[in-house]
Amino acid sequence: MRRRLVPAALLLPLALLLTACGGNASAGTGTDTDGKGSLTLDVGDQKGGSEAILRAAGELKNLDYKIKWSTFTSGPPLLEAVNAKAVDIGGVGNTPPVFAAGAGSKITVVAAFHGTSRGDAILVPKGSKLTRPEQLKGRSVAVAQGSSAHYQLVASLKAAGLSLSDVKVKYLQPADALAAFTSGKVDAWAVWDPYTSQVLQAKQGSVLTTGDGVTNGLTFQVAAPNALQDKKKAAAIKDYLERLRRATAWVYGHQEEWAKVWAKDTGLPYDVALASVKRTNATRISVAVDKPLIASEQQIADAFTGLKLIPKKVEFGDFVDTRYNGDLPPSTTPARASKG
Repeated sequence: MRRRLVPAALLLPLALLLTACGGNASAGTGTDTDGKGSLTLDVGDQKGGSEAILRAAGELKNLDYKIKWSTFTSGPPLLEAVNAKAVDIGGVGNTPPVFAAGAGSKITVVAAFHGTSRGDAILVPKGSKLTRPEQLKGRSVAVAQGSSAHYQLVASLKAAGLSLSDVKVKYLQPADALAAFTSGKVDAWAVWDPYTSQVLQAKQGSVLTTGDGVTNGLTFQVAAPNALQDKKKAAAIKDYLERLRRATAWVYGHQEEWAKVWAKDTGLPYDVALASVKRTNATRISVAVDKPLIASEQQIADAFTGLKLIPKKVEFGDFVDTRYNGDLPPSTTPARASKG
């Protein structure tokens, strides 16, 4: 299916906007192309994602290959496109690759970024009497299935001595979850930035707990194995990742500038975009795809296998390629300190 995404202003606020995180939302594809040359790299993106960062940082100049952008609403459908060889590479959060691997998809993690998990939060509506995660027992919690928030909910409940079966899970995509949250139809919402920032900036709720200390704060670039086997495409992927790493570093020193671009690209209010940039986006650093990363993702995979949400044992190490690590720091390197 090839179509443009509906402009953000026509959707429920923040519905289907940037998330490298997940859910089973539908995908739309665009036809924007950058660069020149005979080789085309098909890149899967999410609104306000890699393309916007690269363009804002000036990293789409002097390309000797073409980048054809396809826009998806979330991580899982993007990875479905990678598996189908419709996309050569794309960015997602820490949990969609685990579900894709569990489904036997042909995907390969080739790059990683480590940021804070402060934007991954369990939120409660304004006026809620809930003040501790332990109080979620028997309560309803909205979350996007297969998303990074899904694992953050599992891990946060475990830290509070609870399990997923102790709460009433409502699997809702962000658009529906936001509506349910603001109308009082759910007791809590496990979600990620920029939704976290939207709720907080609008004073529609408060943070019950965040992913800090319970989730790994990783996001990934995931490639199609057949693209990695093509020498010319593999070289283009190497160049693309280097540009993306420079652009990610650029964000830290240009937070207000990036927030303006991001707000314009997604339809986010500027104050929400800036809050999200400071809390989450600007903290990300490029790290190696290494053994600690594989072990951390294996924990996520094992957790979902144990919950029978993934049908079989996943060996996450079978789904990574370390050829692009170079001299990057280890995945356990602390995220950048937030400026706000």
